[in-house]
Amino acid sequence: MTTEKLHTNGSSLPAPLDPAMDKQGVAVALAGRMAYGLGNDSGNATRRDWYNALALTVRERLMSRWLATQRRYASAEAKKVYYLSLEYLIGRSLTNATMNLDMDDTLREVLMEVGVSLEDLREVEPDAGLGNGGLGRLAACYLDSMATCQLPGFGYGIRYDYGIFTQVFGENGEQIERPTNWLRYTNLWEMPREERRYTVRFGGRVTATPRPGGDRDYNWIDTDSVLAIAYDTPVPGNDGETVNHLRLWSAQSAAEFNLSLFNAGQHAAAAAELSAAEHLSHVLYPDDSTEQGKELRLRQQYFFVSASLQDIVQDHLEQYGSLGSLPDKVAIQLNDTHPAVAIPELMRICRDEHSMSWAKSWGITRRVFSYTNHTLLPEALETWSFNMFQRLLPRHLNIILKINRLFLDDVAERFDHDVDRIRRMSLIDEEHGRRVRMANLAIVGSHKVNGVAAMHSQIMTQSIFRDFYDMYPDRFTNVTNGVTQRRWLKEANPGLRDLINETIGNRWEGDLEALGELADHAENPEFRAKFAAVKHGNKAALAESVERVLGIRLNPDSLFDVQAKRIHEYKRQLLCLLYAVTRYLRILKDPEGDFVPRTILIAGKAAPGYVRAKQIVKLINNVARVINNDERVGDRLKLVMIPNYNVSVAQHLLPAADLSEQISTAGMEASGTGNMKLALNGALTIGTLDGANVEIRDAVGDDNIFIFGLTAEEVEAQRTSGYFPREIARHHTELREVLDLIAEGGFPGDSYNEFTTLVEHLMSDNEHFLVLADYASYVACQDRVDALYRQPDEWARKAIINTAKVGFFSSDRSIRTYASEIWDVKPVPPE
Repeated sequence: MTTEKLHTNGSSLPAPLDPAMDKQGVAVALAGRMAYGLGNDSGNATRRDWYNALALTVRERLMSRWLATQRRYASAEAKKVYYLSLEYLIGRSLTNATMNLDMDDTLREVLMEVGVSLEDLREVEPDAGLGNGGLGRLAACYLDSMATCQLPGFGYGIRYDYGIFTQVFGENGEQIERPTNWLRYTNLWEMPREERRYTVRFGGRVTATPRPGGDRDYNWIDTDSVLAIAYDTPVPGNDGETVNHLRLWSAQSAAEFNLSLFNAGQHAAAAAELSAAEHLSHVLYPDDSTEQGKELRLRQQYFFVSASLQDIVQDHLEQYGSLGSLPDKVAIQLNDTHPAVAIPELMRICRDEHSMSWAKSWGITRRVFSYTNHTLLPEALETWSFNMFQRLLPRHLNIILKINRLFLDDVAERFDHDVDRIRRMSLIDEEHGRRVRMANLAIVGSHKVNGVAAMHSQIMTQSIFRDFYDMYPDRFTNVTNGVTQRRWLKEANPGLRDLINETIGNRWEGDLEALGELADHAENPEFRAKFAAVKHGNKAALAESVERVLGIRLNPDSLFDVQAKRIHEYKRQLLCLLYAVTRYLRILKDPEGDFVPRTILIAGKAAPGYVRAKQIVKLINNVARVINNDERVGDRLKLVMIPNYNVSVAQHLLPAADLSEQISTAGMEASGTGNMKLALNGALTIGTLDGANVEIRDAVGDDNIFIFGLTAEEVEAQRTSGYFPREIARHHTELREVLDLIAEGGFPGDSYNEFTTLVEHLMSDNEHFLVLADYASYVACQDRVDALYRQPDEWARKAIINTAKVGFFSSDRSIRTYASEIWDVKPVPPE
């Protein structure tokens, strides 16, 4: 990047006054933004005009704190942490900003005087299309907590034009993916940093020139180039004292528009190169079922990693002058393997651009990087075709091969030339068409590797990374995930927030462990009644929204049973669905029976290329159509698939939940964070001993959670000995009736027997996710749920205990652990 700085005579403009935060000052600023920022008269302003003026007013107040924060960091010469993630599920920025700046009451008063509702304006803003599921939401929570903990912490990612996709359902229940055009209107929360533009290269070839002493200089030449342009989004912490930022990269062609081709009438060809470059930042997670999709995904990963590292290195050199001090001033966290190509990229920068020796470059790289693993599924560990890597990133493959050669020499020496171990630990998989193993690269190139729940970290070191743990036992650690209470309780559940504050005060907003004081109030009948009333109000609000949007009437007095997460076989939405059909058949068999009314709400997106997951979505919608329109059932059972699950939807859905479905196959969920959000909002968990469910059980107590199913050890034993679900169905009459109804057209889609193949898959030998193996235990556990729900006072007591006891699961605690045990980064508080 070339940035020409303007040298002045040393004088400067007067320091600007901090923007006013009182009612009068905010009212004047809002009027000013409307008139002079937007060129509009408030008497003629539309809803969007008011939103834009409000966003600019709030952003000014963020910017004054952002500038002060940056000056504070620079003055302290603080070590900084950079969080590299391919997705960030940040939701809406207006609500988060006004909440952290404590401006809500002031803004309501100001807007009320001109006849405008703050809540109405918040609905104008779309959710940012930067993430999909738990990985992206975790990254967003962590950015919030870094600012709250006053840590110099910044995010890097991609500014996707369309994000993942908007999910709608067709007439037959199928998932339809439509582009999420969240940038259709100007995004007032981002600031273009046009001077922060970097060239990112692909392809080409590598030449080598001998150096004196036996080393070589490498030149990566004949490459194609793309420009990465920076956009910053402010990230305020609690109370707004510290404001960090998320820097996102947008792709732009490095080539000039081909005017000659255009003038020759070849209009499409003239624009083709520009368009191809910009594809890099169009869509989050392009469908990788094709070779073109795979290549685009690898290009995306290197694009944002290269731009980010160039930016980090430039900032460091401007302040300190040498890369030798980089590990003392910079920590980089790899959020899963998507940014793992950063390891050879930093090696390339050190070696090729700063002429460092291999040993010095490797020492810097290893000390800078740390890696978070998010999966226990071997098939989910990212690998790339050797040939594709060689074609797109030849210099990086060259570096990886040398890392691998030196690493395997160490393995051979340490483990007596154990050929099988060497094969397993190699960065190159030689047995499946030669592939680059990104998880192995991330482990070898990092000084710390962490799992995201106690159980996950234990299994990780005993299974998928056992060989690496044997070699580097001190490198592995655990940091259990957390969620930010500001977003998921203070903002999402104002009724519960106000009840808690009037009962124990608001210290919990910055210290979630303070919620423990609520436990004593669980024994107070008056508090239990108030707590239950808040929950009922949240359920009534959700029911009104569902009826308005989907036309389905829900009973707020029914038990709201929620499963909200990415649609995946291991998360077992199918098990929840089998239970819904079981309950349906029970009602039909006993139409006068005394059933606890239940509303089952499922939300989540299926990846566009994940055929079985999309089939599950379609089946859920078809089962729902039949149940919800069967007059014999009435209000005793409803099933709803909530479309287009995102942060804003979650903020309405999760506070209304009575029951939290966390039913993944034991040993397969790394952690989960939905389980934490739901428990925080007073939902009781029904789940397997998987991921963070184990730690939630330990926190809330065995009596305040519903645990069922096989343990991780039992799952592994079942797979080893052989699992035959057809035998389970043959001996379980109720299960067999459910499966027969689905297979034989009881919930028809496009054809009578459309879901027969899905049922056959569930009954196939050694079905990997053991859905039917846990069915009987799950149904019995649901009977226990019904029995407790018949005791509303006791249910409320247990719900209060769940809210009170999950203080450990704050992302603030997670970030403090990262800071002290992995990053060695210290807070930089205001003076």
